[in-house]
Amino acid sequence: MVMYGMQLPVQSQSTLYAESWEAEAGPGDLAEVARTADRCGFAYIACCDHIAIPRRLADAMSTVWYDPVATLSFLAGVTERVLLLSHVAVVGLRHPLASAKQYATLDRLSGGRLILGVGAGHVREEFEAVGADFGGRGGVLDETIDALRAALGQDEYPEFSGERYAFRGLGQRPRPAQERVPVWVGGSSPAAVRRAALRGDGWLPQGDQRDRLPQQIARLKAIREGAGVVSPLTVGAITEPLYVGDAAWDVGRRTVAGKPEAIAESLRAYGAMGVHQIQVRFRSRSRTELTDQMAAFAAEVAPHLN
Repeated sequence: MVMYGMQLPVQSQSTLYAESWEAEAGPGDLAEVARTADRCGFAYIACCDHIAIPRRLADAMSTVWYDPVATLSFLAGVTERVLLLSHVAVVGLRHPLASAKQYATLDRLSGGRLILGVGAGHVREEFEAVGADFGGRGGVLDETIDALRAALGQDEYPEFSGERYAFRGLGQRPRPAQERVPVWVGGSSPAAVRRAALRGDGWLPQGDQRDRLPQQIARLKAIREGAGVVSPLTVGAITEPLYVGDAAWDVGRRTVAGKPEAIAESLRAYGAMGVHQIQVRFRSRSRTELTDQMAAFAAEVAPHLN
C-alpha cells in the first residue's frame, strides 16, 4: 500500500520549487492547504527547518523558512487526522532535550500525529551562529537521534549518556501522546542511507531520481539485514512535479501531467520498487489551483495507486 503526503507551500520558498504566488501568501493559505490535505486523505503534511540563511545562499534558497514546530502546531489546530512531519528538522542545531520538549508538546497537542523527520543540515554559517558542530554534524546527528529516542519515550525522567550529551533526573512533561514517535531519517548520501537503515523508522530520500532508487533501497535493506534489524522501515520517495489534467500553461518538462490514469500508472512504479510513501508536489499558479489539484489527485489518481 503506497500512501501519499506533501511538503507544504509557503513555509519554505527555495527557488528550486516555490511557485510565484507563494511570495505573497501567508498563514491563511497554509491553513487552507492543510485543511485540504486533511479532507482529501493525504497521509501527512511536511515543514522544513532552517534557522537563518547566509547572504551567499539567499538568492537561491530565499530567507523564507517557517519554524517547523510553530507551523505544525498551528496546523494541528485546524486539522484532525493528517500526520505532521518535520522534513527535515536539523536537530543538530539544538540540544536534544530542547528538541524533545518542543516535539513532545507538539505530539501531545496534536493527539499523537507527529512524525519526526531529521537530517544533518548543510549550511555552515547556520551551525556556526548557534555554536553547533558543522564539521562533525554526522556524528552529532547519530547521537542526537539516540538521545531523542530516550527523551521522547514514556519515561517522565529520561536517561541518556553519550559522548556529547548526557541527562538523567530531569523530568519533562507532557510526554508524547504516541508510545513511540516515528523517526524518519532524511538524506541520500551513503552516510545518510546507513543512518536511516540503522537508526530510522523511515527513510526520506533527498532528490534521488527514479533510476537511483532501487539501488538505494537495496542498500538500505542489506544494511538492516546485516545488522539484524527486523522492525519495519517506511521507505519514501519524492515524485516529479505533478499536474492532474491537461494544463493550459507551461508546467515544465519534468512535470508528470495529463489524464489521472496515466499519472497513476507512472506513480505505481514507485510501489514496484519497494517505496511505501510518496511525497507529491503540484504545479500551480494560485492557492486555489493548488487545492483543486490536491482534490483532483485524491479523487482521481490516488484510488489507482495500488
